[in-house]
Order: sequence, then structure tokens, then C-alpha cells
Amino acid sequence: MKILNKYFAITALVLASGCRKLDIAPTDAYSVLNFWTADANVYNALNNNYSLMYNSGLYFAAEGLSDNAYSQTNTDLIQIASGNANAQTPKFAGDWAYYYSTIKSCNQFLANIDKNTTLGAATLDRLKAETRFIRAFEDFNLTKWYGDIPLVSTDISQDDAKTIARTPKAEVINFILSELNAIVPLLPSKDQLPAAENGRITKGAALALQARVLLYQGNRMADVATVCESLMNSTTNGTYSLNPNYSNLFSDPSTNRNNPESILSLQYVPATTRTWTDFWDFAPNSVGGRVNALAPSQELVNDYIMLNGKAITDAGSGYDENNPYTNRDPRLTATVVYDRYNWNSGGGVNGTTKVIYIKPGSDPTRPGPDEYSSGRQSSSPTGYYWRKYFDPSALANFTSGNNIHLFRYAEILLDYAEAKSSLGQMDATVWNKTIGALRTRAGFSDPAALNYPGGDVTNAIRRERRVELAMEGTRIDDIRRWKTAETVLNGYVHGAKFSGDPATDNGYIRAQLRRFNTNRDYLWAIPSGDLSLDSKLTQNPGY
Repeated sequence: MKILNKYFAITALVLASGCRKLDIAPTDAYSVLNFWTADANVYNALNNNYSLMYNSGLYFAAEGLSDNAYSQTNTDLIQIASGNANAQTPKFAGDWAYYYSTIKSCNQFLANIDKNTTLGAATLDRLKAETRFIRAFEDFNLTKWYGDIPLVSTDISQDDAKTIARTPKAEVINFILSELNAIVPLLPSKDQLPAAENGRITKGAALALQARVLLYQGNRMADVATVCESLMNSTTNGTYSLNPNYSNLFSDPSTNRNNPESILSLQYVPATTRTWTDFWDFAPNSVGGRVNALAPSQELVNDYIMLNGKAITDAGSGYDENNPYTNRDPRLTATVVYDRYNWNSGGGVNGTTKVIYIKPGSDPTRPGPDEYSSGRQSSSPTGYYWRKYFDPSALANFTSGNNIHLFRYAEILLDYAEAKSSLGQMDATVWNKTIGALRTRAGFSDPAALNYPGGDVTNAIRRERRVELAMEGTRIDDIRRWKTAETVLNGYVHGAKFSGDPATDNGYIRAQLRRFNTNRDYLWAIPSGDLSLDSKLTQNPGY
């Protein structure tokens, strides 16, 4: 769907003004009485809800909350990751307000759209279904972070908002799932979308969100498998497959916007219409980066297996700590920039081909702009930069119009593998359809890496999920639902072996000391400002 230049603002204005007795609709302007009668206004309102659904900042910041990355510039991420967050932490309040403002906009849309009498019942049902998806997505984000939340399914007044209690998480999840079940029949499949409607919510998107919601509950694995099979084995809900090239999904503009793998993506429009610039603070300085605001961790790098299918710590893996990036999963090179990386951008404003020197003292050009230097914010605090989502066609300052993927078919395969393994139903057939297929697409060819190894493959599936979805914002969700956050988020997050002190963590950079309180940090604090406004709100434990 093309996102319009002008976001729909008049709705909030006219709806907030309320109605007075004897209101008469003006004949020369739209009012609350006649706004929804115009088809263009309805679509503008829908486009506004799409624009509010999610954004690049939320997407990438989630990596900095996990063990995949470290932010040296975002004070909220630093505070949360170090275990020092409290009910006044701005991100807790900002995310809460963001999701609820989107829910408010969706509820206004649903409360008023039936005033339109010209679009037709089937069209209105579809527009409602898209909006209900967006609202369900916001509810899911809220409940996964805050647990019990106020469930707001109608357009309530400000006074009502001050007296609403938290709904148990189980009820919120049931509401989300019932909404998704209800809207699937009302939505088109991906195959039914004309090109001009690419990016609109489809049956596949509703099922992909349903699979994620079910997976995150931990005790609904049979249902997860069923939903995934409805996408893997049936064309009724859309035809999906893995794109042949992993890197191109994120970087090649034509593939990024039109590929068989994308189920739902945030839609951006190149030039000045709708763009994002986050990569400006992810890229090496020598190719146009600014400050380094989000750096990959050594822990992430360590989870990329060898080409023979072995983890770097396995006997016989062939891993060489002095030459650590050779014979590794090709997705490492597609995702992370490491020392002596061959950066080839393929032209564009930020176009350059060069070797990225990161190890201190290694760059023939002095001073080395990308070399690790403790405390220098223009360089990476871990000795790694991001490559994934680099857009070779970006304008100055990495202004990109490439889409950001919310749901990919690869995630469905990973969901299915995890569900079948959890149910004790993993076998060679399931493995080949899921992990084997992902590794084949990544570029593995050794049968030892591709064939089903037998036995307990839980760790292999989790590692596969981590590297396939790195930089896509889901790692923090995974370690929270697996209840491994208390392990992987306690202690130092590390960088490359550049510290110079072999007595400290074998010479690997200590980027940040992290603390995760098992009794508190699996939930975020309800913002203190909202607690003061709503007498029925209660706080999560430990805050």
C-alpha cells in the first residue's frame, strides 16, 4: 500500500471536539458529521493507522535490549539493559503511549466507518479487518512487555480512560486470537492483491501474527503447528516461499519490495515521501556512518555455525580464534561487518568499495576511522558494525526507502520447527522443510550441516532462529519467552578480541555490564504518570 504524504490528522481534531446539540454539517468543509461519508477520507484514516502500526526506531531498538547488540548512545536502552530501569524510565512511558495512541486511532476508525454508505459492505469489512489487525498487533506488543494491560476495544472517553483496570494477560491473548480468527475470512490472500496494494494486510499476515502470539505463550505448540501448516501447505492463504538470496531481502531495493518471502512489511517510499535513516548510526564511519548507536555483540557472532554444521565450540569444528570469520555461516557476512570486511556497496550516494579495518592499529590510513577505540562514539564499542539492511540506493545520510520486514516466511518455518520439536515430532522431513531449507538458502552445501542430526535439536533451532532473524527485533522476545534472559542478560556483553588484556575474558572487549532481575525484569513497569492518572491501575512487581 502506498503511504500518503499527508497523514490523516483531521479525525483526531473533529472527534475530540465532540458533538453539540443542533450541530449542522457545514457544506463547505468536513466535520464530524460528514467526514466519513467521503471515501477518500476513509482511506486516509486507514493509511494513518498503517503509519502508526510500528516504526523503525522500535524495530531496531529491540536489538539493543537483547544480547544481540549494545547501544552506547541510547540512555533508555543502557538503563534497561543494565538493570537500572524504574517506573520513570522514558521508554516504558513512550512505548506505552505509542501503542495506546494507535489503539485509540483504530477504535475511532471502527466506531465511525459505518457512516460511509458508498464503499460497499465487503470493502468496509475488509477495511475494518485491516484495522482490527493493527489494533491486535498493538495489544500484543503491550501485553508481551507489560503483562496485564487495560484492554480497550471501543473508543472510550478521557474520563473512562482514568478508571480502567488491567485485564489479565490470558484474556488479552484470547481477545487477540479471536480477533485474528475473525478477520482471516474478510481479508484477501497475498495472491489476490494487485501491485498497487502491496503492503496491505492479508490473510497471511493475520495467520503469521497468530502463529507468533501462540508461540510466545509456550503451551500452544500444537496450535502453532496447525497455523504454520495453513501457510506452508495451502495456497488459499497466499503463496509464500524463501527468497533465493538472503542478503537481497534487506538490501536490494527491487527484491526488498517484491519477493515471495515477505508476509507483512513496514512500507516506505524512496526520496522524501516516507523514509528511515537509522542505518546512518549503524554503518562504519569510513562509508558514511555518523555515531555508532547500535553495535552487534560477540555473543551474536559466536552463534553463527561453521560451514560443516558445527558450533565454533564443538570438537572438530575447525574454528580458528585467530581467523574467526572464515568458513562460517554465510549469513554472518550478510549481517555483521567485522575486521577486514570487504565492503562493496554497489554504488549510490554512499557507494564505495573498501576494506573495513576495525582492529586497533590495523588501518593503513591514520587515524583509522573505523578502528575500535574505547569511548569514541563514532566507532563501534564492540568492534562490529551492521551490514544487514544496508541500502545501496540510499540517499545522503543513509536515507532509505527500503521496506522493513515485520513477518517473513522464514519465521513461519522457524515457528514450525520449534513447535514440532517441542511436541516431540521433529524428524528428517520437518527438518528438511525448515532448518535444512533455511541453511540451503543461506549457502550451506555440506550434508553435515543440512541433514537432520537426530536427537534433541532445541539448541540448534534456537541458534538458527537467532542468526536468521538477527537485527529484526525478535531476539529479546525469544529469550524472554524461553526464560533464558536471566542467564544471557546477566554479565558482560562482549565485543571482538581487541581489549589487549588476555587475563580479562580472554581479551574480548567488555562492552557493558548487564543485570537482569528474574523477579522483576520479565515485565516492564507501568509508567508512573499513568498510575497517577488512573486509580485502578496497579504496578508490576519490583517497581
